[in-house]
Amino acid sequence: MRVEIARLHKELGVTMVYVTHDQVEAMTMADKIVVLNGGRIEQAGRPMDLYRDPQTAFVAGFIGSPRMNFLNGAALGEPSVHTWGIRPEHLAISPTEGDWPATVELVENLGSETLVHLQADGIGPVIVKLGRDATFETGGHVFLTPDPSAVRRFGADGKPLRR
Repeated sequence: MRVEIARLHKELGVTMVYVTHDQVEAMTMADKIVVLNGGRIEQAGRPMDLYRDPQTAFVAGFIGSPRMNFLNGAALGEPSVHTWGIRPEHLAISPTEGDWPATVELVENLGSETLVHLQADGIGPVIVKLGRDATFETGGHVFLTPDPSAVRRFGADGKPLRR
């Protein structure tokens, strides 16, 4: 249906307003997304702008599949940060070295991608998204390393902290 609606939009050349709770529909069909939370606009902009630079933790968690990992800043040694966010595709996973030791809880092989659900020691649950087959075993011990350029830090109000 997304393809048909997008085709009609292009063919008719008219402004269309499409309301959805499905962020995949929003990301794939929209020229502009307006993310609402409790009837209030959280952020508006082009889909990839919202994905790359979310202006609130709510938007960061809504845009992206699977959702952004949210971790406690104090647990990561940053007590001035309420919530530390990193997208699943911005984490490297290694069986031998990395920043955070973790235990594999579940491996979802989805064909073109693999989701690895982990429990990071002293940090909490984390999902890693890999674009290839994964050979990680449930119960196995691994290490995670976040891409520092992709980390998002949020204050207690859900707004981004700039560094």
